[in-house]
Amino acid sequence: MTKGDIIVGLDIGTSIIRAIIGEVEHSGISVIGVGTAKSDGIKKGAIVDIDKTVVAIREAVNHAERMVGIDIQSAYISVSGNHIALQPSHGIVAVSSEDREIGDEDVERVIAATRVINLPPDREIVDVVPREYTVDGLSEVSDPRGMIGVRLEVDVYVVTGSRTVLHNLLRCVERAGLEVAGTVFTPLAAAGMILSPDERRLGVTLVDVGAGSTTVSVFENGLLERYAIIPIGSDSVTNDISVGLELGYDTAEMVKLRYGIADISLVKEEEKFKAHRIGSQEEQEFTVQKLEYIIESRMQEIYALVKLELERQGYPKGLPGGYVLTGGGMLLRGADRLAAKELDAQVRIAVPDFVGVRDPSYVSCVSMVQYVSRMFGKQMVAASSSIKRKSSGSAFSRLKNWLQDFI
Repeated sequence: MTKGDIIVGLDIGTSIIRAIIGEVEHSGISVIGVGTAKSDGIKKGAIVDIDKTVVAIREAVNHAERMVGIDIQSAYISVSGNHIALQPSHGIVAVSSEDREIGDEDVERVIAATRVINLPPDREIVDVVPREYTVDGLSEVSDPRGMIGVRLEVDVYVVTGSRTVLHNLLRCVERAGLEVAGTVFTPLAAAGMILSPDERRLGVTLVDVGAGSTTVSVFENGLLERYAIIPIGSDSVTNDISVGLELGYDTAEMVKLRYGIADISLVKEEEKFKAHRIGSQEEQEFTVQKLEYIIESRMQEIYALVKLELERQGYPKGLPGGYVLTGGGMLLRGADRLAAKELDAQVRIAVPDFVGVRDPSYVSCVSMVQYVSRMFGKQMVAASSSIKRKSSGSAFSRLKNWLQDFI
């Protein structure tokens, strides 16, 4: 990609839909537009009301458009959730050039070969993640371009998703008046932005505490090795507050964001706040300490499930790099401090280093834009341009064609 190209990322989350407009610069990208909208049509990461989701997408995109003064016509969509699975695959091709130097075409062909796998009719390939290349028997090659060889092999993870979930997601985007420039596997994009090379090499667990679920991604030896979804997120905290304090859901969410603290040891006993109980016209007084008992209990459960998932995946003592936390659940003060206690490891909260989006809930969307700018290069300019004329065909068929051409 060249300086001045525009990339738009759309993160369709359970509680919030976010649109990010990035401009490619020589040093990377610059975030020039941000739009958000409340996501009423999604529960636990799944679309349950297409019309409401379409309205929210339009609202988020319109907000971002007004900031920049452009007409957005296409966007990259983040993909994650419990319907996503990683399937190992292996590809092998003969080097095609006469001088036996491995080039971009050879890499594209060997990766395309890994896509020839048997899939159930309800599954669709979302992405292909290279793990390592082998050139004439020499393994652990990270990038074979420029090397001399006769035979090129690659081991990959084929990222697959539910055809129904993907179809509904893309239909919402299409009905909102946007083209799908492509899809991006969220943990892979986030890792490229917020994890250091040392963390990925030594081993680290990336934990994204979203509204409807918590994503656990294990990176080791520079590669994504494990991926799992825990069906509990920060919405569960809000629900607990709503039930425990007899507050409406929106009021409970406001109270959580304004007064919420994950680690009760940070609370002063005399702190209080007021809120309207369900069915009451007058504000009731509550102690912050009572609120934090509710929040801490649920956050402890989330961290306990993360630790249990790592044990199930074969990491009973965690990984040397500890945990990197992100997502809207990390907006709670003391979330990292409680995590360090419960997980018994070093932890840090990651946020995007861009003006206007220094918030852990923006990691998925911002990292997607950065990932596109880094990974696809000049050959993808036509496909990634976000202010272009719309093409014919459905969003689902365009996505399939895009993956076929460029993966």
